Amino acid sequence: MGEGLGGWVTGWVRKRDGGRGRLLVDVRPLRESAAFRRLWIGSTLWAVGGALPQFAVPLQVYEITRSPFAVGAIGVAQVVPTVTIGLLGGAVADAVDRRKLVLVASCGSAAVSGGLAAQAFAGLGSVWLLYALVAVSSSLSAINAPVRRTFVPSLLPADQLTAGLALQRLTFQIMLTAGPALAGLITATPGLGLRGCYLIDAASFGCSLYGVARLPVLPRTAGAARPGLRAVADGVRFIGQSRILLGAFLADLNATIFGLPVALFPAINAERFCGDPRTLGLFTAAIGAGGLVTAALSGPVGRIERQGRAMLGAVAIWGAAFAGFAVAPALWLTLVMLALAGAADTFTVVFRGAIVQQSTPDGLRGRVTAADYVVGVSGGSLGNLEAGALGSLTSPVISALAGGLVTVAGAAVIGLALPAFTRYQRQPRADR
Repeated sequence: MGEGLGGWVTGWVRKRDGGRGRLLVDVRPLRESAAFRRLWIGSTLWAVGGALPQFAVPLQVYEITRSPFAVGAIGVAQVVPTVTIGLLGGAVADAVDRRKLVLVASCGSAAVSGGLAAQAFAGLGSVWLLYALVAVSSSLSAINAPVRRTFVPSLLPADQLTAGLALQRLTFQIMLTAGPALAGLITATPGLGLRGCYLIDAASFGCSLYGVARLPVLPRTAGAARPGLRAVADGVRFIGQSRILLGAFLADLNATIFGLPVALFPAINAERFCGDPRTLGLFTAAIGAGGLVTAALSGPVGRIERQGRAMLGAVAIWGAAFAGFAVAPALWLTLVMLALAGAADTFTVVFRGAIVQQSTPDGLRGRVTAADYVVGVSGGSLGNLEAGALGSLTSPVISALAGGLVTVAGAAVIGLALPAFTRYQRQPRADR
């Protein structure tokens, strides 16, 4: 890939100055840090490739079994290793060169993608093999993804940290929007199909290695604890003793456990829009589009001082939007509410990431960031379980409406119970 693409991006961002008066996403990190620029380019291309198996694996499982339950069980194969491996991986990240750790994890993930492609070409049709490969992939991602987040504060000055995190969120929104569409096109192309999705995913790891291989050495912190349960416990204890981090994690869990009704989408679509699959597809696309717009227009986010209060406000908007989605009578209003939820989610994630990175000393950053990742992944899974269970006991509309309103109330309770989090202001990291 070389410096050609990096040079093109440099030229582009020079034209789109990330000055303080701009509404568009602040691109100073891309312009001023060659290492961050390479990391962002490689990560974005890799993320789009990584979205392909997220489309292909559920489709292949369904084609083999014709069972929605078998498709849902993929979530178990993802969550269990994420929770069990994620926290321990954070302890390892604090004790080794994080750059090398990501390179090893990325190579392992590429091998798993190769295994997915191999089983598709061989036509094995084994659901248990797919579950096993997904579990191994999730284990590696539980190490890879959190450690990648720790790169940003190491590569950028404190005043560009929020901008760097916003650019990372832009990568996620590009993946969420472009990945599924690309996967659908590849799957429908004669001669490619699901095998093409797996092959392109495996090839995309070359982009990931491009972004990471030329990073500066990121050695272990002096005096770092040895990896193990004691090191994990130290990280959990640090989070529990910090009202700032505790507030950020509780706000995120409040949003995802109570205010995430994705499991209700098919039922609400069937009840309100006659089960049209095109409408169901628009539900997810609307969330992605809303997040993509706010990620692209996130320039002012870096100038918000009271990030704790802003995060609680974004969580409340997220909950209110899903409550509005529950009772919206028309398709256009339904999609507007979902887009608003996606927009609020971008701000929530950026603020949470900035708070976590600014409030954590470097010696604990791997463990705390890993906990942040586990909270994000497990909260979404628990949220879908909660929404589906309540929807079965009552109705999908009541479940979505109640979840949204509880999320709004929960944001208010967290703000009152943890005033230190509400008062938290953006600040340079103490270890810089």
